[in-house]
Amino acid sequence: MKSEEIKQLFERFEAAAAELEGVECWSARELQTLLGYSKWENFEKVIQKAKDACENAGEQIENHFPDVRKMVEIGSDTEREINDIALTRYACYLIAQNGDSRKVEIAFAQNYFAVQTRRAELVEQRLLEYERVKAREKLSQTEKQLSGILYERGVDSQGFAIIRSKGDQALFRLNTQMLKKKMGIPDSRPVADFLPTISIKAKDLAAEMTGLNVQNKDLKGQNKIEKEHIDNNLAVRNMLTQRGIVPENLPPAEDVKKLQRKLDGDEKKLLKGNKKKK
Repeated sequence: MKSEEIKQLFERFEAAAAELEGVECWSARELQTLLGYSKWENFEKVIQKAKDACENAGEQIENHFPDVRKMVEIGSDTEREINDIALTRYACYLIAQNGDSRKVEIAFAQNYFAVQTRRAELVEQRLLEYERVKAREKLSQTEKQLSGILYERGVDSQGFAIIRSKGDQALFRLNTQMLKKKMGIPDSRPVADFLPTISIKAKDLAAEMTGLNVQNKDLKGQNKIEKEHIDNNLAVRNMLTQRGIVPENLPPAEDVKKLQRKLDGDEKKLLKGNKKKK
């Protein structure tokens, strides 16, 4: 396939994209033409194969192939309504995969929608990584604030470390060393750097509750504050386990520091790319 031909097909596929309720989609009637099918009946057979593949993949067909109505011109400035299907990017990908790959348009579409689908997956993955890094930063801020509150109430840094450790034991049912061993965390690193996002947020919520209640109840001294923090972690644990989430059984996540370096590196590459374009 020549580069000029690829460019033309790319522009046609891009121009055909529309938005339905905030979701990027393509009209099945328009895609029929783009993919080189002259008869709707033949194209419907390909769509049905794609629907079967969608269902086999565990996806809801109606989420990717919703039926819609479309007005088309029939001559003499008159229109009539016909059946159509709003196809998501994923639906288009499945249609291309089940089409006649001998067609130039199908071969292009298979690669076009594969790249588009992969791009969406990469964006989703980056957002999840970004959320985890931000959750870890938020936990650090919360614990720093809590440490300051406790210091004013007679708890030094060593006492704060003990309180935090007791809280973790209440949340995970394991002491720090046992938890690190179970999750394969280096002894020199904080547990939170390897926790999944939901566990980081659970620790953050418990710490926020402790900070608020220490002030509202005017708690002073390590013993009273330690009990408060344990109770708050137990409350958060109970909430999670009632929903079928057992914190200590969740798999460890990638080192959050590596994630941060990866995100920073991506941003630098993006900035360099933009400078070159200018």
